[in-house]
Amino acid sequence: MENISTRGGCPPRPFSATLLGGLAPDGGLFLPEAYPQVSVGELARWRELSYPELAFEIIRKFATDIPEPDLRALVTRTYTAEVFGSPEITPVRKLGPGLHLLGLSNGPTLAFKDIALQLLGNLFQYALAKAGTELNILGATSGDTGSAAEYAMRGKAGVRVFMLSPHGRMSAFQRAQMYSLDDPNIFNLAIEGMFDDCQNLVKAVSHDAAFKERHHIGTVNSINWSRLMAQVVYYFKGYFAVTGSNREQVSFAVPSGNFGNICAGHVARCMGLPIRRLILATNENDVLDEFFRTGVYAPRTTERTHATSSPSMDISRASNFERFVFDLVGRDGAVVKELWAKVEAGGGFDLAATPFFARVHEFGFVSASSSHQDRIQTIRRVWDQHGVEIDPHTADGIKVGLEFQEEGVPLVCLETALPIKFEDTILEALGRKPAGPESLRDLERRPQRVTVMPADLARLKAFIEVHT
Repeated sequence: MENISTRGGCPPRPFSATLLGGLAPDGGLFLPEAYPQVSVGELARWRELSYPELAFEIIRKFATDIPEPDLRALVTRTYTAEVFGSPEITPVRKLGPGLHLLGLSNGPTLAFKDIALQLLGNLFQYALAKAGTELNILGATSGDTGSAAEYAMRGKAGVRVFMLSPHGRMSAFQRAQMYSLDDPNIFNLAIEGMFDDCQNLVKAVSHDAAFKERHHIGTVNSINWSRLMAQVVYYFKGYFAVTGSNREQVSFAVPSGNFGNICAGHVARCMGLPIRRLILATNENDVLDEFFRTGVYAPRTTERTHATSSPSMDISRASNFERFVFDLVGRDGAVVKELWAKVEAGGGFDLAATPFFARVHEFGFVSASSSHQDRIQTIRRVWDQHGVEIDPHTADGIKVGLEFQEEGVPLVCLETALPIKFEDTILEALGRKPAGPESLRDLERRPQRVTVMPADLARLKAFIEVHT
């Protein structure tokens, strides 16, 4: 299995050649040259597998240049009850008739990002040891990627992490999770701006091929195909958990900011998983919802991006959306290159009048947005009716998911994080502080280590130069 760029400007590469990088040399995103198809027999056999066994079967279809004994060992070491709280790894909870919650937040940082980043940490260590080199990871986070990456990479030989976050735009708990780490290989940079400014800096560094090569720059953001690949697994696991046979269809409701999580569902559907609908939920930053309703993709500026009570989705320029558009336009890299030239010039594009937009529903996508009041009401409703606490991003997903729920089709809502990470919103909704591990109760009082800087590429490069 080779990987190609969404912009068609570089030759195919094996999985391991893309693992430690990020953007393709032509500025596009890597993804498989074709999605591997899952046979009826495989789907039946996979239904009985444990999470690590299922993860191995799926990932080996993509990571074909890693010897299978090595890959199996890496996956088995990653997905353990010790790390994720139970052998199920991603347990499913029934909330009501046909309504289910896929638990993805039982890892070290209490967010779904742990599912992929714990594996990436082990894959990176394996690849670096084989190559005898080191890696400087540059990432951007709107809340949970940063801590998940740092906890996965802390103390790992040959790895440094430079994580950019929007200054003052995350919850106090999210900031504390990252900034309280004192490992010498972890560097937190709070950028004066929004997440999109952080993401733009990461892409700008990645576009500088000489700097990237000189400093061995890689990424853990979902622009790294390996991370999205790991997320495909829990769609299969969630499907098996709520169905009795492989003849049934399931819909997934997914809170979405950077489009990585739901893009993994798109890949699972393309592989043959019987997904009826992929229900995309945005918050007030509804650029993606606007596209799926109208065909217009119009990213907003930092000044026009709202700061909301589901801050990890305060994104107006979704990186992984490029992967979906590549599939939407028939995998024509020249078309994607033309469209993203408009985006990178500060504009957008309109596919409404093209044959491409008619295909959106062929891929199962529907969408809607959610507001602060919607989140508060949904958190209360889920607690009052089911006795379950949910975080505000998960509330966005449930609120929108229920708008598209269909009789006879199980609806699986993807959990984003545990409520303890968003204490103020839970306090407003339920009148009390959220539950959470006692070991983290003093987290926000621990000393923090962070460097604040403007959204300036030269300043960022200088900081990396000094610390590598």
